Amino acid sequence: MATRFARLTPEEFPDRIGALAAVLADVVAHGASVGFRDPFGPDDAAAWWRTREAAVRDGTLQVWVAFVQEAVVGTVSVSVESKPNGRHRAEVLKLMVHSGARGRGLGRALLTAAERAAAEAGATLLLLDTATGSPAERLYATAGWTRYGIVPRYATDPAGALEDCSFFYKELTR
Repeated sequence: MATRFARLTPEEFPDRIGALAAVLADVVAHGASVGFRDPFGPDDAAAWWRTREAAVRDGTLQVWVAFVQEAVVGTVSVSVESKPNGRHRAEVLKLMVHSGARGRGLGRALLTAAERAAAEAGATLLLLDTATGSPAERLYATAGWTRYGIVPRYATDPAGALEDCSFFYKELTR
């Protein structure tokens, strides 16, 4: 099946909240440390995505999705810095692939889309963080990102266990 990648427009975003929520709830249910704790379900995930709507509308948050047919199977966001001294940087957030769609290279493709979008928005420096030892950490390391530190016990996983967090950057060339 062909996969399509697209940035959600502010007009499309509200109609995709349910699908984005399904991906978020799935990754949390499968143990991903993306900022949420159990119990956490689709309603919680949809409520969180709704809080992102204003940022999508004003352009400070870009949300990219991977579609298989018309089903959303993955997502990544790019937060563009609005402070005058930081307009050269952006942050990659919430790279998630539904458990049923993993192993097809979607994470790497979404990361590439995020990097490209950030460069097109004028960013020359990207930042992100992830749980140390996670599959995501391996993805970033093999995609040319540089780990610049680990903070011990930075956040909890969905079950509440403290986890170390790895911080990465990538310089983009114009």
